[in-house]
Amino acid sequence: MTPSTQPAALPEHAYGGGGTHNNGNSNAAHPQGRPEELLGELHAVVGRIAANVEKVIVGKPEVVRVALVTLLAEGHLLVEDVPGVGKTSLAKALARSIDCTVSRIQFTPDLLPSDITGVSIYNRQDNDFEFRPGPVFANIVVGDEINRASPKTQSALLECMEEQQVTVDGNTYPLRAPFMVIATQNPIEMEGTYALPEAQRDRFTARVSIGYPDPAAEMAMVDEHAGHDPLAQLRPVSDGEQVHKLIKAVRRVHLSPEVRRYAVELVGATRRLPDLRLGASPRSTLQLVQAARAQAALAGRDFVVPDDIHAVAVPVLAHRLVLTAEAQAARRSAADLVRHLLQRVPVPQAALDPTGQFLHNVNPNR
Repeated sequence: MTPSTQPAALPEHAYGGGGTHNNGNSNAAHPQGRPEELLGELHAVVGRIAANVEKVIVGKPEVVRVALVTLLAEGHLLVEDVPGVGKTSLAKALARSIDCTVSRIQFTPDLLPSDITGVSIYNRQDNDFEFRPGPVFANIVVGDEINRASPKTQSALLECMEEQQVTVDGNTYPLRAPFMVIATQNPIEMEGTYALPEAQRDRFTARVSIGYPDPAAEMAMVDEHAGHDPLAQLRPVSDGEQVHKLIKAVRRVHLSPEVRRYAVELVGATRRLPDLRLGASPRSTLQLVQAARAQAALAGRDFVVPDDIHAVAVPVLAHRLVLTAEAQAARRSAADLVRHLLQRVPVPQAALDPTGQFLHNVNPNR
């Protein structure tokens, strides 16, 4: 059956409630505004979200930063780490900090694609089929232990993550923006799991590993979590409409030809490394510059500098690289290879802002 070229209308209950928390911001519905005003609003909103998430994930500001960059870059986040370090808590804390529709999918071997996307059910009263949307029809979709589902079920997310739409029985249903998938997986316990195919890993804008906390952070976590569950007490500090407006503002962050060329050269260099069987894709170039735009906005700038590329290169590129057997035997890591390229690929000596003035110098030997 050929998919419809026009998106089908969704039932009103497809998304449910949410998106009404405006924090007293009467301009939340207006995406236009002066850059400095939008950057100021972005700083305030992101600061509130970060403070909220850090009530749950203690002592990991870098992890929270990558998650927020991914959100503003309109991307998807893969949280990959050992059990018990807070992978699902990070996903839930970010989702609960934004007043929008949220769904959680527990991936298991018996999960079917229709359990994610939805299914068409015959309605006897109307004598026609009625589409019942699945949990993917939400602004933030939390996929827990994504590698426990079969490749067939994992592939149900491919169209959703890339095109923000779902095609069922020849009808295409759009997903409402903002749309973000936050998936978790355990890379250690591999029995009964299915490794994510490269096509699926490539659709995740960034991968982050939380890691074990240092003793001071773990002590603070014990003190703060002993009497109550901070996740249960989180309240939204922004809403989906406001986040969508800030995402549009990030798209307008200036990217100079010098920085654009640097991003292309950096990604292209991964395809020539002898330690890799597979380098980064052209999709990764697009997601790298979009993540760099988000990083620049977080830094209070409306233009991208090479430092922004450096700040997001490892989480954006490392999980897309496939090492050779020799590199794996030598215990090399994809993250170390990306860091090596950041030192080797020549960095533009200056980056231009929209007025053509040189505003930022970086050390090429960094």
